[in-house]
Amino acid sequence: MTTTGALADLSLRRARTAVVVAFAMAGLALASFLARTPSVREELGLSTAQLGLLLLCVSVSSVASLPASGPIVARLGPARSVAVGAVSVGLGQALVGVGLATATIAFAGLGLAFIGLGTGVWDVAMNVEGADVERRLGRSLMPKLHAAFSIGTVAGGGVGAATAAADVPLAVQMFAIAVITPMVVLLATKRFLGRETVPDVAPGASRFGILDAWREPRTLLVGLMVLGFAFTEGSANDWIALAFVDGYRANEAIGAVAFGSFMAAMTVGRFFGGRLLDRFGRVVMLRATAAVALVGLLLVLFGGSVPLALLGALLWGLGASLGFPVGMSAAADDPARAAARVSAVSSIGYTAFLAGPPLIGLLGQHVGILAALLVVLAALALGLLTSGAARPLPETGPKPS
Repeated sequence: MTTTGALADLSLRRARTAVVVAFAMAGLALASFLARTPSVREELGLSTAQLGLLLLCVSVSSVASLPASGPIVARLGPARSVAVGAVSVGLGQALVGVGLATATIAFAGLGLAFIGLGTGVWDVAMNVEGADVERRLGRSLMPKLHAAFSIGTVAGGGVGAATAAADVPLAVQMFAIAVITPMVVLLATKRFLGRETVPDVAPGASRFGILDAWREPRTLLVGLMVLGFAFTEGSANDWIALAFVDGYRANEAIGAVAFGSFMAAMTVGRFFGGRLLDRFGRVVMLRATAAVALVGLLLVLFGGSVPLALLGALLWGLGASLGFPVGMSAAADDPARAAARVSAVSSIGYTAFLAGPPLIGLLGQHVGILAALLVVLAALALGLLTSGAARPLPETGPKPS
């Protein structure tokens, strides 16, 4: 190998590590807060429905930022875009901490809005960077990158469980994460692939923008598939801890363990999912994992005991594991159009996070959280019906590992 080739290979391996860190920190920043949603409800004196509306702040702002994320990434490049997103998330976490410390709902809502704005840009940018690294490596990488996100969520769930068990105020936890998150991410983005912008126009080709992506039937169907699986995943993110506290009369630490169990199973599914996807194909794996998620959901809802419900949380997480990363891979099959398509698919998929918290919260206020989670069955059906759109485009995408 020439010196130039060796340096290029080293740079690529460093970029792979850096994007793994970006995914992991995104998961940790989000999950450390979500694992302690019962504390948010208690410290701010909210009802279940009001908690759902508060969580809507992060969902609305995140979805609102997604259509602009593609152009932002194309203009600034993934590295700068991820850095901007992480700083916004850190600022939001600090504001949430102020809101909790002072019992001020307005500060908490504003903080969640900043978290959502930063998360939207961060998410699209790191997926575009991950797809570029995957393509240059020549082997499947995206499921493992999303496994890194899940590892971050497991770590975040662990932080939430530990601080809850130790009676550490959630505000203190938020202030600490607000400092750590941007510092780590800013260091990681220095190792991203060295370019200022995403090359979204191939030689001799016409410009392909975000509006073009929204006109493509395949892109829209992939977005709906991601929406179905994201709702299946996101409903557990937002409500599984509270479902154990309210539905099974468990304490907050057990709720955090259930959340962590769900995330641990998602990590396993994503870590091994790449090779299974290469062997059986995207569509087969999406349908198989949807069936597993269905079994897990039914155990959580009707298991009748904490041990069976915890088993259900594991199966639910395993079944929900591949929908989002497969959707991102499908959107990024053509590297020249990846930024616009990932932005469009993310915008559709994140509608689940926009609709999920208030819908389940309002239903839960009247029928209980466990019964409200029955709406996830509709999300699984949507994922199944649209899974065929995830088939790889001809002669594109990473080579099997």
